[in-house]
Amino acid sequence: MKLNQSTRLAIWSIVELASRPGEQVPVNEIAQIYGISQHHLAKVLRTPSRAGIVGSTRGPGGGCEFTGNANRLTLYDIVQLFEGDREEEETPEVPSTPVAAEVARVLMEIDRITTATLKSVTLQTIIRNAERKEERRKEASRKTAPAGETDMADGVEPASEKA
Repeated sequence: MKLNQSTRLAIWSIVELASRPGEQVPVNEIAQIYGISQHHLAKVLRTPSRAGIVGSTRGPGGGCEFTGNANRLTLYDIVQLFEGDREEEETPEVPSTPVAAEVARVLMEIDRITTATLKSVTLQTIIRNAERKEERRKEASRKTAPAGETDMADGVEPASEKA
């Protein structure tokens, strides 16, 4: 399934905001993280703002803040804001050949699985998975770093060895 650019930008941005609860994040910071236009991102974020998922404050110290519930909001909820309700899409007329009917069946099954997957993934699930992967990455870099070296990128001091 190919999502339109606005949908993908919204997903990235909303998950980024949800990973920083209670924090006002400037739109230009999010735009820099994902290498996108600040102007375009601001336009994209108007839709989740109207839906009550994102709040925004103008002026110095302003920015966007996640106002939804990361434990309940799913990827499907965000996709639906931009792409419409995928479950209500009309099924096209299928030619009456056995091959065409089978292709239609497979495509409908792909849509069903995609929709079910989008509905099952909450923002909190994505955030937890990202945190776990980052912890494993940090742990692996600590284990592979030569003794006595500091992993400054992670801000981790190596454990001192007792003589």
